Amino acid sequence: MGLRKLAAQAVSAGSTAVLKHVFHRPAANFPGKVALYVDPAIIGDMAYKIQKGSVIVVGTNGKTTVTNMLADALEAAGQRVICNRTGANLDSGVATSLLHADVSDWGIFESDELWMAKILPFLKSDYVVLLNLFRDQLDRVGEIDKVQDSIVNALASSPSTVLIYNADDPLCTAIADKAPNKTIPFGITEDMHLPQNTVADAQMCQMCSGMLNYEFRQYGQLGDFHCTECDFGRHAPAYGACDIAFTGDGLRFNVVNGCATGQVTAPYQGAYMVYNLLAVYTAAMQVGCPADKLQNAIDAFAPDNGRLQHMTVRGRKVLLNLAKNPTGFNQNMKLVVQGEGRKAAAFFINDKEADGRDISWIWDVDFEELAQSDDLVVFAGGIRGNDLQMRLKHAGITATLVQTADDVMNAVATLPEDYQVYVIANYTALPAVHSALERMRDESAEESQAAVEAARGGAVPPLSKPQTPDELQKQAADQAELFGQLPEDARESLQERPLRIVHMFPDLLNLYGDGGNIKVLRNRCAWRGMPVEVQAVTHGMSVNLAEADIVFLGGGPDREQRLASEQLLAMGDDLRAYAADDGVILAICGGFQILGRKWLLADEVMEGLAIADIETRRSDGDRIIDNVVLNSHLTRRPVVGYENHAGRTFLDASAMPLGKVVNSAGKGNNDDDGIDGVVVNNVIGTYLHGPALGKNPELADVLIAKALERRVGHEVALPALDDAVEIAANEYMVKRLK
Repeated sequence: MGLRKLAAQAVSAGSTAVLKHVFHRPAANFPGKVALYVDPAIIGDMAYKIQKGSVIVVGTNGKTTVTNMLADALEAAGQRVICNRTGANLDSGVATSLLHADVSDWGIFESDELWMAKILPFLKSDYVVLLNLFRDQLDRVGEIDKVQDSIVNALASSPSTVLIYNADDPLCTAIADKAPNKTIPFGITEDMHLPQNTVADAQMCQMCSGMLNYEFRQYGQLGDFHCTECDFGRHAPAYGACDIAFTGDGLRFNVVNGCATGQVTAPYQGAYMVYNLLAVYTAAMQVGCPADKLQNAIDAFAPDNGRLQHMTVRGRKVLLNLAKNPTGFNQNMKLVVQGEGRKAAAFFINDKEADGRDISWIWDVDFEELAQSDDLVVFAGGIRGNDLQMRLKHAGITATLVQTADDVMNAVATLPEDYQVYVIANYTALPAVHSALERMRDESAEESQAAVEAARGGAVPPLSKPQTPDELQKQAADQAELFGQLPEDARESLQERPLRIVHMFPDLLNLYGDGGNIKVLRNRCAWRGMPVEVQAVTHGMSVNLAEADIVFLGGGPDREQRLASEQLLAMGDDLRAYAADDGVILAICGGFQILGRKWLLADEVMEGLAIADIETRRSDGDRIIDNVVLNSHLTRRPVVGYENHAGRTFLDASAMPLGKVVNSAGKGNNDDDGIDGVVVNNVIGTYLHGPALGKNPELADVLIAKALERRVGHEVALPALDDAVEIAANEYMVKRLK
C-alpha cells in the first residue's frame, strides 16, 4: 500500500505540473483521477492531512455555494481548510484537493450524489450535509430512488457520520428514516407564501405510497408535509428558520435551536438561499464555528465561479448563475421576475454527458412567469439553443438565438443603459459563458467603450411589452382569419364546445417533461383561434370520456405509475370504447406500455388495457437511452425525440408502428426491430420524450385534425402556422443524429 500511495502521489504531481505549465489548464480532476487509478484508496491514504474532521455536502442544488461558504466561515475562524472549491465533486476532485493540500484542520468537500459512495467510506467524515433532492439528469442518474439508495448505503458504510439534512424535503427525510446514522434536521418553520410552480418531484409517500399533504409548501416538494395514510412526515427541525424577510438589500432570518436564537443576514434574494444559508448555519454550529465568524464570511462571500456571481460588464450589472434542472431554473426565474428595473435574460443549455443528453426537463421550467414581465429581452443559446427558443415560444416569449455571451452583451449594448442582465447556464455551458463575461469585465475602459460603440446600431432584440389595443386587435384578427379557414361545420362545432384535451394524472405521470405535449396542443389550437380547454384529471378524480377530444397519458416513476395504472385499469372499458370510437389518444412511455395486453411495472408483468396489439417484456439488458429519429407515415419531416425505458415492447405482425428508427444510436421499441411506437386508429403510442410534439408540429396537428374529423365526420385540413422555430429545432437534431 505504501508503494502504491507514493506512486499515486508522484503521477498526480506530474500530471498537475503538465496541466498547469504546459496546457495552462486547471488541475481540478485529472491528477486525482490518475492517482485513483494507481491507488484506489488514495482518498483514505491522504485523509491524515485532515486533523480535526471533515464535512461532505451533497444534494441536487446549492452544493458549491454551501461548501464554499462553510469553508470560508471556518477560515474566518482561523481554521485551515481543504476544499474542492471549483465544484469538482467526483472522487477524482476530492482526491485532487487532498493531494494538492498541506496538513489542515478541516476538510469541506462537495460531492456528487451518486459519487459519495466512493468518497465517504474512505473519509469517514464527521458530517454529511444533505441539502435537497430534485429530479436531475434522468438519463445519467436515473430516478430519485436510485440516488436515495446510494446515499443510504454510503452513510451505512460510515456509522459514526452524522447526517445533517433538510427536514422540509420528503426525499431527504426518507433517507434520514432509512439511514442508521445519527441525524440533525433543519428546516423553515413558517410559510413564506410563495407562488408554486407547475411540477413538484415528490407527490407520494415513499413509505406506503399514500399521497402527501402539506400544511404549507415553500417550493418544489419542500415544506411541512405529512402522509395521509401512515405516520411519515416532516421531522421537527433542530435548527429552524423563522421571521424571514426579503428586502431590497437581501434577506434576513432568525434561527431557533432549542432555547438559543441566532440571526443570519445576507445580500441575496431567493427562497433557495434561505435553505442554503440555514444549512451552512447548522453545519457551522456543529463544527464549532462562532456565529460572528460565520456572519463575517457570509458578508464577504463573493463567488467568482459563476454561481450567483455579480459583475459589471461594459457598464451593465450582470448576475451569472448555474441552473441544471427544473427546480433550479424555476428559482432563477423568480430572481429575474423579482428584480427591479428593466432586464435582459439569457439562457444557455448544453446537452453534453455531464449535463445529461435529455433536455426535456426544460418543459417543466415555468418560463411562463417571464412572459408577465414588461421591457424584458430574452436570449436562447448553448448547444440546444434551438430547443430553448422553441420552449420559450410556447411560453409566449420571443427569444433571440445567440451563440456566445459576447452576442448577448453586443445585443444588450443596443438597449437603454438601465437594463440589467441575468445569465443562466447549465453545467457545461457555464464555463465558456463565465470566461467570456470575465474577459469582457476585465477589458480596459477604452476597449469596453469601443466594443459598446461597435455593437450599437445593430438590430434591437425584441422587447416583451404589454400588447397595445391595436396589437391585440391584430392578433385577434389573425386568429379569426385562420379560424375562418376551417370548414364551416368544424367552426360551428368548436363554437358550440371547445376542443377538450384531457390530461390524465399530471400529478403522477410527468417524469420527462411530457406535460409539454399539452402546452403544444393547446397553443397550436389557440394560435389558430380554435377554442380549446385542458381538463387535468388528477389522482382520485373521474372523467367523462364522452366529452373528450384528445386524451394524453404520460409516464412516471414506478410508485406513481402503479397508482395511476390502478385507476386507468378500473376505467378500462371506457378507454377501450373511446379508442374503438376513433377517440384520439397520445400515450408516452409507461402510458404507451399500458395500451398493450401485458406491460411492466418494476419487476412485475401487469395486465394492460388491450387497446393495442402489443406486449412489453422484461429485459436483462441495460435501459435504452438515447436520441431517436424516426421516419413516420404520419409526417413529412422526420420525427425527433428522446427515449429512456427499461422494458422492451413488441408489436404483433398486424400492428402498425409509429415509425422506423433511422439514426444509428436510437433503438425504439426494443433492441432488434428498429421501430418505435404503435398506431391504432387514432391512438398513438410512443417511447419518445422531448416532449414528443415539441419538435414535431406535424404530429401535433395530426392529433388535432383527427379530433376535429371525429366531430364532423370528414377530413379537416388545418390552417398552416409559422413553424420556423420548431422546424429549426427539428432540423438541427436530424442533422446531428443522422
